[in-house]
Amino acid sequence: MNEYKLPVGEVIETGIDFLVEHLSFITKASAEVVETLLGAMESGLLLIPIPVFIVLVGACVWFLTKERKLTLGSALGLALIWNMGLWTATVSTIALVLVATLCAIAIGVPLGICAAISKGTYKVVMPVLDVMQTMPAFVYLIPAIPFFGLGKTAAIFSTVIFSMPPAIRFTCLGIRQIPAELVECSTAFGATRMQRLYKLDLPLAAPTIMAGINQTVMLALSMVVIASMIGAKGLGGEVWKAIQRLQMGRGFEAGIAIVIVAMILDRVLQKLGTRKEN
Repeated sequence: MNEYKLPVGEVIETGIDFLVEHLSFITKASAEVVETLLGAMESGLLLIPIPVFIVLVGACVWFLTKERKLTLGSALGLALIWNMGLWTATVSTIALVLVATLCAIAIGVPLGICAAISKGTYKVVMPVLDVMQTMPAFVYLIPAIPFFGLGKTAAIFSTVIFSMPPAIRFTCLGIRQIPAELVECSTAFGATRMQRLYKLDLPLAAPTIMAGINQTVMLALSMVVIASMIGAKGLGGEVWKAIQRLQMGRGFEAGIAIVIVAMILDRVLQKLGTRKEN
């Protein structure tokens, strides 16, 4: 035992224990609310007949992208998931990813705007993002359990923390890359800071922000698989059960389903980002 070892772990553990002791009643109550809302969302999606759901997804993909191959591929991919008997798990994963992504965007984009506008905020936020993006994903599961307990709320919490950095970074980058000439021109015409933000900064930074949202969705999907160890269920749960039972075929089927969902979301978001840029 090294007598000169700094008590880094002990300090972190003491801090987490203190927060859990004084805040756990709030987080546990919020966990019940989130579980109820997420369950209602899943139940609502599962009430839609599967063929109708596939047709609706195909129609949305066509409306957003106007690409026949992508629309047909999305419909066939979802039909394959249905055929493999993974529809319920897929709907559960989609609901969890949607909730986690919306939370990450709702927190990340405003933080990115603040970091782009304020140098002080930028200097504070960027080192924190460096730590968040280099921290192993499994570490985010540790504080989620004492605060929220095992279940989907803990999975959403860890997924939001893990997937939020790209939304912050890309939003900040997109705004900071706007040409100085345009900024000076808007100022010369008497635009206020808020007017410049909504009429110049955000429209021009939209493609970069969409790229960040795309990365956030992909990270959320990857984290959902890891979060299956603390009760996320869904496709990640199927992968985890396959690992525990050495069911290689079932594990690959769940992995293929995750890939299909990821490809549909990725291609649609990429197309939206390209349209924004044009």
